[in-house]
Amino acid sequence: MVSLGVVFPAPAASAATSDTGAFSVVRSSAADTTPPTAPANPRTSNLTCTGVTFSWSASSDDVGVAFYDVYHDGQLMRSVPGTALSADLTVVPGATWGLYVNARDAAGNVSQASPTVTISVPQCQADTEPPTTPTGVTAAASGTTVTVRWSPSTDNVGVTAYEVLRDGTQVGSAGGAATTSFTDSGLAANTRYRYQVRARDAQANRSAPSAPVAVTTGTSCATALCSVTRVATETDLPWGLTTLPDGQVLYGRRDAFEIVRLDPATGTKTVVGRVPNVAGTDGEGGVLGIAVAADFAADPWLYVMHTSPTDNRVVRIRYLDGVLTGTPEVLLTGIPRNKYHNGGRLRFGPDGKLYISTGDGQNGDWAQDLTVLAGKVLRLNPDGSVPSDNPFGTPVWSYGHRNPQGLAFDSQGRLWEQEFGNNVMDETNLIVRGGNYGWPRCEGTTGSCGEPGFIAPKHTYPVAEASCSGIAVVRDALYVACERGTRLYRAEISGDSLTNVQQYLNGTYGRLRTVEPSADGGLWLTTSNYGDKDSIANNSNESILKVELGR
Repeated sequence: MVSLGVVFPAPAASAATSDTGAFSVVRSSAADTTPPTAPANPRTSNLTCTGVTFSWSASSDDVGVAFYDVYHDGQLMRSVPGTALSADLTVVPGATWGLYVNARDAAGNVSQASPTVTISVPQCQADTEPPTTPTGVTAAASGTTVTVRWSPSTDNVGVTAYEVLRDGTQVGSAGGAATTSFTDSGLAANTRYRYQVRARDAQANRSAPSAPVAVTTGTSCATALCSVTRVATETDLPWGLTTLPDGQVLYGRRDAFEIVRLDPATGTKTVVGRVPNVAGTDGEGGVLGIAVAADFAADPWLYVMHTSPTDNRVVRIRYLDGVLTGTPEVLLTGIPRNKYHNGGRLRFGPDGKLYISTGDGQNGDWAQDLTVLAGKVLRLNPDGSVPSDNPFGTPVWSYGHRNPQGLAFDSQGRLWEQEFGNNVMDETNLIVRGGNYGWPRCEGTTGSCGEPGFIAPKHTYPVAEASCSGIAVVRDALYVACERGTRLYRAEISGDSLTNVQQYLNGTYGRLRTVEPSADGGLWLTTSNYGDKDSIANNSNESILKVELGR
């Protein structure tokens, strides 16, 4: 493992106009601190329905490449010795994956990633036969929520999902042959709807829609989620979002590096400025989390975490007269960046401190290394200095995290965190000062989770039903926005447990990235459906949604 020095104020040149002093991790000059170059010329061969050979050209390093780590879409597939320039990979029939590789030396330095190679895995057998049409469809209303149920379909190979249609338009999906119900929330009161269900197999053969069933909603909302309104659309990825004291919303356009003001009443959008020194990562870097402090009206700083050409960093920028003003103050540098696993969420706590989630930079070992800022939850004073009660005398507040992108405080002032798993399970954690949450030796509840000192998650979710990013707490209910799972989870906070976990909007709006409390006691939701893995600006088609909550 790399030997690092302590965190200390960076030279003035690296902090530009900051009069508070940026903090940075500086490595010991005696250690090997030079990462390998990025592997080049990635390519595939021998693609079948179950496997592929992935090859690349060698990286260079001042000492030597020890390993190559092969990923698809941020998930580690396999590590091979530094003498190998290819890997035989197991794939999933019908999947579309983005493959890439990082080089790693013996000291733990990790290169930036190679370019991505996209593969479309063929099916193992031709299948043109659709499933049978679902039968026994029923729909029952509870206030403005409708629950649709049906009997399972059959298929010559297998049913993979059911699609639910409302008035002829698909409004959601339910995965797997064993799933035979769907909850449709946020509907209009006293309104008649017609529902149908159709089955789909792995090769996108669809049954005919079922016979329609009609249902009329009640006079008022009787459930947790009452209505969803699309307030605005976006051609870039709306990643970070925060509400100002006057109710206006600011959000970041991740790949365009801009901050936008949104008027909730009219949906009017105004670009208020562009964040300088931002660089994409050909993946999930760019302008990430944003936040404002409780004293924003008197001291109007916008806090931003972003990817630079060399690292991830936290800055703050004055927001005056409706625009970003002046040169950003750099508060924290030296957070490792990579194609994926940049973390990025910012949240001010009730203690007035700024909390920051950082990914492991695609090097799991860094998550356990207290002298590296990757794979951590960090805590700073608003001016970028380290609070005197931080557990290690550095910005580190907790560690052992893979790629946390959700932070939220409950009514007791406790910090909850949402974390992407690799390929087994995501986890929701209750963060404690100095806590170790186990990655990479423990993923959720799998692996070496019994090691002394590891803190178990409060809830886990299968990756296929989760891959969740943002979280928010409203009236001590935790809301979790999920991408691959294309749904919103709601869990009640009871003591230090999460209970009564329910799902909403399953497949209705696609991949959900960010959820934030709104000024009126509801939620803001953003989608992340297109172009969220390529750092290309304005190649998206996203929604910013306003959610009204009930009980």
